Amino acid sequence: MIVEDLLARVRRLAEPGAAPDPGLPALLTRTGDVGRVREAARLLAGTDPALLLPAGRAPRTLRVAVAASFTADGVVPLLRVALLAAGIDARIELTPPDRLLLQLEAGDSALARFAPDLTLCLTDERLFLPDESSPEDLDDARTQTRDRLARFTGAVGAFARHGTGRILVHTVPLPAERPRTLIAHRDRATLGRLWRELNLGLLDLAEPGGRVDVLDLETLLASSPVPLRDERLHRFAGMAWSPGLEWCYAREAAGYARALAGTSRKCLVLDLDNTVWGGVLGDDGPENIEVGPLYPGNAFVAVQRAALALRRQGILLAIASKNDPDLVERVFAEHPALLLRRGDFVAVKAGWDAKDGSLAEIAAELNLGLDSFVFADDSPFECELVRGALPEVAVLRLDGDPADHVGTLLAGGHFDVLATTDTDRRRTELYQAREERHRWQETRPSTEDYLAGLELVVRVRAADEYQLPRVVQLGARTNQFTFTGHAHSEQRTRELAAAPDGLVLAFEVADRFGDEGVVGAVWVAGHEGCWLIENMVMSCRVFARGIEFAVLQTVADLATAAGVDRLEAGFRPTGRNGPAEKFLTDAGFTGHEAGRRVLSLPREHPLTPPWLTLHFGERTTAHA
Repeated sequence: MIVEDLLARVRRLAEPGAAPDPGLPALLTRTGDVGRVREAARLLAGTDPALLLPAGRAPRTLRVAVAASFTADGVVPLLRVALLAAGIDARIELTPPDRLLLQLEAGDSALARFAPDLTLCLTDERLFLPDESSPEDLDDARTQTRDRLARFTGAVGAFARHGTGRILVHTVPLPAERPRTLIAHRDRATLGRLWRELNLGLLDLAEPGGRVDVLDLETLLASSPVPLRDERLHRFAGMAWSPGLEWCYAREAAGYARALAGTSRKCLVLDLDNTVWGGVLGDDGPENIEVGPLYPGNAFVAVQRAALALRRQGILLAIASKNDPDLVERVFAEHPALLLRRGDFVAVKAGWDAKDGSLAEIAAELNLGLDSFVFADDSPFECELVRGALPEVAVLRLDGDPADHVGTLLAGGHFDVLATTDTDRRRTELYQAREERHRWQETRPSTEDYLAGLELVVRVRAADEYQLPRVVQLGARTNQFTFTGHAHSEQRTRELAAAPDGLVLAFEVADRFGDEGVVGAVWVAGHEGCWLIENMVMSCRVFARGIEFAVLQTVADLATAAGVDRLEAGFRPTGRNGPAEKFLTDAGFTGHEAGRRVLSLPREHPLTPPWLTLHFGERTTAHA
């Protein structure tokens, strides 16, 4: 009945004047009926993707290639639905089956001409150990897998050199019939060992700073209830994976695409009662809540441990709980079995207000969009309230057996990123320092006095190998202060940084409350007579301090020194990047017939605010 209702909602989107249904894609990803998901994908094929997103939010676009060593037609519609749930309107290209290596190796292949932002390489065991090989000849199996791994590695490397975008490969599960064909247990162990050597070789393709990443499908399948393949469909239609595994893979790949497109979630908001601990604090009292070494208390400890791990990797934690705030503070300060403490959270809303209001307040305080949030609660009522009132928020319902809560919390790839940086690992500390600034600002007589007292220092320099990963991440994840809303790929960023007529600048900020790290970046391409600012991004943490003007002054100075008489800035409104547009206007950029904003050089008056000190390279410009 629930699935039928979902399909009815899908059909309504095709009707003239259809109302948006932003919660639909997420509901589709939670159904296990693969056939109905494929039907939904077919019905959604001609639907405006904006109808599947909250008002004012534009979908991210992505060119995705599915290049497989087997027939993978069934993966494409599932992938489309999973990508829509991730806020991505993808153009998906499926290459012909059984030509994977040729598509990767040839510089003029259909795959290369498609120029994907993301290439998904789907493989099964037959690419590395063909059916016709003798099952009992383990020496031949070792030779085959090593040789074929070398060929595959070479093909992936070739595409990484001449192709575009990121490449996602995966480890390869071995069907149970392969080892069971062997009657000697030691032979089965030998086969298992050489197969793990193969998968270790695949995992080695994910090198730091490279364009290849690896999904550990073997490990994922080991903890999934779906079979590797449906034997009848495998024999009848050549399907290497069961429909359940195709759906599982599509959702995992969409999580990776979400990270690539910069639509990953940034903040986890937790309820407390029966979520962070067992029981109801107000009824049971602090000494009787369930948290500790025995079940079910250990299940709630596991939830805390998972949340703490997320925090240490850059995910912000917050609380929205209907509880006595003083009692909540007491538990976090005194309970000996808690792993999470008050200092692990950037915001705590404990009281009797509605949860949707609490989430909106947290978003406003952190200056983050609601589409950056995941909300976890055990109450069906609270979950449905937030889903209905705040469709941008991803809602996780942690009811039922608490032993399953960690799996629910971590499923879906909501927080996936391509890599973590030092700034990520300090994010909670940085937001807590931001709150200290706000409290200090309230004690200052004026905004000018506040800014002057911050002792702001801005350091701008050409991005190096250590900063480039953070620069790429900022470009993908920044939604408010961005000129275009379109992320520069790591490949394009590195090309621009190395080009004689290109420039990629990173800027760092520090003040009396601490070092913010790299908070923004500028991508500049030299053209005849002008420099084009392809994009500029800045973290919302450092808004309203004049930092962006100091950075623009650096770009203007460099351009003037190079004999350039104007800066141009490409700008594309996204519905959320109003702060960037206002900056361009305030900085003096004017309209242009080609849709670009123009700033004439040299400038008569400096852009750098008087309350900060600007460093570029070895040069220091101080303003009193």
